[in-house]
Amino acid sequence: MTSLDAPVPDVLGGEFTARTITLTPDGAAVGPPVATLVRLGAERTQDVAVLYVHGFCDYFFQADHAAAWAEHGYDFFALDLRDYGRSIRPGRQPNWIADLAAYDEELDAALAAIRAEGYHAVLLLGHSTGGLITTLYASDHPGAVDALVLNSPWFDLNENWFHRVITTRVVDLIGPRVPHLKVGRVNQAYGRHLHASTGGPYDYDLAWKPLEGFEAHAGWLRAIRRGHARIARGLDVDAPVLMCTSARSGSASRPSQDDLNGSDCVLDVEHMHARIGRVGPDVTAVRIAGGWHDLALSGPAARADYERTVFDWLAARLRTGATTR
Repeated sequence: MTSLDAPVPDVLGGEFTARTITLTPDGAAVGPPVATLVRLGAERTQDVAVLYVHGFCDYFFQADHAAAWAEHGYDFFALDLRDYGRSIRPGRQPNWIADLAAYDEELDAALAAIRAEGYHAVLLLGHSTGGLITTLYASDHPGAVDALVLNSPWFDLNENWFHRVITTRVVDLIGPRVPHLKVGRVNQAYGRHLHASTGGPYDYDLAWKPLEGFEAHAGWLRAIRRGHARIARGLDVDAPVLMCTSARSGSASRPSQDDLNGSDCVLDVEHMHARIGRVGPDVTAVRIAGGWHDLALSGPAARADYERTVFDWLAARLRTGATTR
């Protein structure tokens, strides 16, 4: 049975708090999985709340972006999914899942806790893999959210035809048989571009978001590719959807400094734009010049453009809008 602990001070300090969500046991020998609901502020101050969901090899640490939401009239929450970031536990495999629908449990719990405070509207904000997860969730749970904002969502595999087709078929067959077979890691270039220890602008916990990422396994990739296939077939998200991406893709394997400074060096932007029209009937897609893979971590001009785009769109589209300052 899902349960939420009382809030405690969060690792980000300041006004951030965290609540552990204990989830249904999943058969692991080391205990049940947990998720973590992070909040900026101690109580409801606005009519609209946003729940952020991170990507793969990631967790919520974007405090400045949370502050921007608060400044524009939104109460900000974030969810570290099971086995990610704050929710990693000894003996459990970080970032592992065999079925993306399993995340419905923590999303249900987090949204229920937020809705219980009486907000007039609740939004989902998903980045990268979190964009894939939140899109599938919004389609499977009509009426669950009032808007969906996507920051560089992972809608297809950024690989050549052979890996997107043949390797996917192989993984679909072997995933259930050898789910923990290692199939790869993310390239370090983007992480090194971000982190302060390697000259980047951000300081975050490398135990939770290592430069080399976490190992990707066959069972996990199978779950991801099945999610991608659902996007390709078409979904029915009933809420308005805004997708923001970089204006262009850079090399994911050998990015130049120019790529790192002004493009998405993790995913293929064209995949996102090719598939966003299949998500639902009400979608808006915007390209952000100079944006990085995580638009909220981009250079100042691109980040400001991204945030302005999001807040202007929400002010125009929400039936019960936040106060834009």
